[in-house]
Amino acid sequence: MDNKKLIVPKKLQGFWELKPKEQMLFSSLLNKIEEVFRANCFVPLDTPVLEYSEVLLAKSGGDVDKEIYRFSKGSTDICMRYDLTVPLARFVSMYKEELNFPFKRYQIGKVYRGERPQKGRFREFYQCDADIIGKEALSIVADAECVNLYEKCFKALGLDVEIAVSNRKIIAGYIEGIQKDDKTTDILVALDKLDKIGTEETIKLLQEIGLTSKESENLIKITKSKGSLEEVVYSLKSYSENNLFIEGIEELKELSKYINLLGTTSVVFDISIIRGHNYYTGSVFEVFLKNRREIALGGGGRYENLCGYFSETKMPGVGMSIGITRLFDLLLKENYFDLDSFKDIDCAIITFDETFDKGLEIMSKLRENGVKAECFYENKSFKSKMKEANRRDVKYVVIIGEDEVNSQIYTLKNMQTAEQSKLSLKELVEKIKNDRM
Repeated sequence: MDNKKLIVPKKLQGFWELKPKEQMLFSSLLNKIEEVFRANCFVPLDTPVLEYSEVLLAKSGGDVDKEIYRFSKGSTDICMRYDLTVPLARFVSMYKEELNFPFKRYQIGKVYRGERPQKGRFREFYQCDADIIGKEALSIVADAECVNLYEKCFKALGLDVEIAVSNRKIIAGYIEGIQKDDKTTDILVALDKLDKIGTEETIKLLQEIGLTSKESENLIKITKSKGSLEEVVYSLKSYSENNLFIEGIEELKELSKYINLLGTTSVVFDISIIRGHNYYTGSVFEVFLKNRREIALGGGGRYENLCGYFSETKMPGVGMSIGITRLFDLLLKENYFDLDSFKDIDCAIITFDETFDKGLEIMSKLRENGVKAECFYENKSFKSKMKEANRRDVKYVVIIGEDEVNSQIYTLKNMQTAEQSKLSLKELVEKIKNDRM
């Protein structure tokens, strides 16, 4: 008797895996997003999961450094990618002489962050990214394209969203105007917590950084500016005459113009959108389900200097990212999806001992014609095979007995209605495929 102790099967916290029907649904969402990216002239890219640490840490900063998975293999210092943007900057810098600019790429892949797992936050998750990289210069039209992509992607998924848009130069310009620009990063990090910790606590943080009470209150008011472009511009105009502050407002106006020209309708201007990564330098945006702000489903923005760590050539860029894992997890828990509509097979082929070989032949021909057919080849009785079809929630079974082999006319049974019909192979294909559409 084997007395070995069995290992309890378990997975690491914060790492994600799905059951078959859930995975089928998730893959279909990824395909829809990819179709939108391709339709808007973005080309695919797939960068490595592992990068040299000096590359990936070139411009992370803030809390991100604490979340990165970092290890050594021999003398090589390695990090797992925490987003898809820094690897893109490395790629563009390496191959800039071979690429066409503006370079429009998309990438759908897993990223890794060693943060505490909680609602909407994972250690391993998919990002769906699209970025536009320019050479020397990049029009704000590119920013508008990324905002427009959000609307198109979520429309393809059948979801109504709100895209919140801002410009980091507005807050950075106010900070520069009060001569606290040496503390810009700390101030932005504090303001990015406003929704989580509230006004009073944020003011305390700002004062600890070195701002006066008035400066802190002004920053809070600026950060809370939200609404139409006209409403936001009106609420901001009296706070600063700093050139960077004014430049941020003007860029916001220009972005609004192009957003409207592209027909994007799901936008609200919201200065509280700051984004945690410090490589963002201008436009920033986040996307939420309509009337629901508890979890951001994606974000992005403009970065003028990211490639500067890898190349002397100025290559400004702008990108958008969809946190598809977070979105899927949220909707799955709310029973938003009809998982029963996702079938791993279109029809089951039920045979007898003497007709099994014919069943395999028919299965192969159905598959060649785009029908997901499965021939039950376990050595079971006809009745057991029919029970298996029911257990697997198969809508159609093709029954192949001696009469069917001789006549090449096959019995198709609808397991939901018990209706039966006699069909040729060609008719079987047409019937099953048309019903699936």
